[in-house]
Amino acid sequence: MSADALAVARSVALIGLEGALVDVETHVGRGMVAFTLVGLPDASLRESKERVRSALQSCGLEVLDSRVTVNLSPAGLPKSGSGFDAAIAASVLIAAGSLPPGPFDGAVLIAELGLDGSMRPVRGILPALIAARSQGIDRAVVASDGVDEAALIPGMDVVGFDHLADLVAWAGGKAARPRARGSRSAPAAEPARRTPEERGAASDLADVRGQNEAIGALEVAAAGGHHLFLVGEPGAGKTMLASRLVTILPELDDATALTSTSLHSLAGELGTTRLIRRPPLQAPHHSATMASLIGGGTSVILPGAASLAHGGVLLLDEAAEFSPSVLDALRQPLEDGEITIHRSKIRARYPAKFQLVLASNPCPCGGSTRARPCTCSSLARRRYMSRLSGPLLDRIDITVAMRAPTRADLAVGPGPSSAQVRERVSAARQRARHRLASTPWRVNAELPGRWLRTESGIDPRIVDSLDRAVDRGTVSMRGADRVLRLMWTLADLDGRPAPDQCDVARALQLRTGGPHGDL
Repeated sequence: MSADALAVARSVALIGLEGALVDVETHVGRGMVAFTLVGLPDASLRESKERVRSALQSCGLEVLDSRVTVNLSPAGLPKSGSGFDAAIAASVLIAAGSLPPGPFDGAVLIAELGLDGSMRPVRGILPALIAARSQGIDRAVVASDGVDEAALIPGMDVVGFDHLADLVAWAGGKAARPRARGSRSAPAAEPARRTPEERGAASDLADVRGQNEAIGALEVAAAGGHHLFLVGEPGAGKTMLASRLVTILPELDDATALTSTSLHSLAGELGTTRLIRRPPLQAPHHSATMASLIGGGTSVILPGAASLAHGGVLLLDEAAEFSPSVLDALRQPLEDGEITIHRSKIRARYPAKFQLVLASNPCPCGGSTRARPCTCSSLARRRYMSRLSGPLLDRIDITVAMRAPTRADLAVGPGPSSAQVRERVSAARQRARHRLASTPWRVNAELPGRWLRTESGIDPRIVDSLDRAVDRGTVSMRGADRVLRLMWTLADLDGRPAPDQCDVARALQLRTGGPHGDL
């Protein structure tokens, strides 16, 4: 090794789903023996130098008897996590002359090191390598347990290792595997964890009995991508029905599947080595905080339930029990389809295109049932439902008033299966995609009001009648737009080229949760 040596290896820094290449520069030179890490690392990354030091020593690579300075460039970009360990170790070894630089040209290294030199996978391998691939990187070095996830990216040459000594040998160096002293107990088996697909598709719509009208509304919601509000007494089947929405949604397309899988990888909830194809279901408890629902953190900003539901369904059961401020935080992602979280030094953006399903009792006691009358005052009922703000409810396309089914309702027989309804929903969405092929939108719920009125081909007389209803205050402007979207979905489900006047009453009934007279 020369008196002074400089080497570079590469890794990836993630902020949200956006990644930036980081040059891990190492200078080994004269001076007091020290190992310094600079370049705006957070606490977990600053600890990396101790992990790297121990891993190198465990492998018999005594290269830290000089002054070692590691810089993470660009230095002004915040960096966090233990995924830089492997890149730091490789950069130090190259600078010390223990490894040639050639094997690492055009590659990124993403793995955590144990004190014995073992290589371990980290969260967010998939989004990190997607970012690297978009910037021209076509090779990746990861821990063996992360190879399957990394291999989901087309065109990426992935190499995996169990131990730092194996990586050193692959690169042309020499290292020894440490022999553990004493007995090392086998790691406890983790409890079986259901994947996002399994959580969303473990049941069938045929399980719901005596709620044919609500099932019809659920089909309309699935066909058009509309948000849904189920309100009714306990035992009406609100939760059962809402949780089955994902079972009638079509599979995710390639782009959405890759994004959804990346989000779950970043959150450490992937639990699978394949792309998530079935729409995910997220159903947070009503005690959920703002950070758990929207996402948050300090140095590491993780996605919340709203982003993990991207491409699928966000179910808020007992919606009126949620904190009003938490619920109102959903208003922006419902409009924009993404969540932006700001911190003093960083800003993270996460996609959040989901179908929102709210389910709630009409009052604190659960509402009047056949077995017992409601005990709540009118003030208590108003206060309870006022926790769902007007602006939030105005963004809900479909409202369904539900009651517990009677014996007569149950005698009708079983409803359609999820497979049968999913086939109709897929056909309706295909008609919508064909109609919207020249536009940036894919489902009716995304259509803007101006386009609906002027370019969608809807009968101008229908638009005039809705505009008159807006003038009378019967519906809001946003509500009128949502009625027009529902009309198009009803036409798509029936295979008609355009909505007609008969769709107006049905769309208004879905919008308001009850029968509606002429406009």
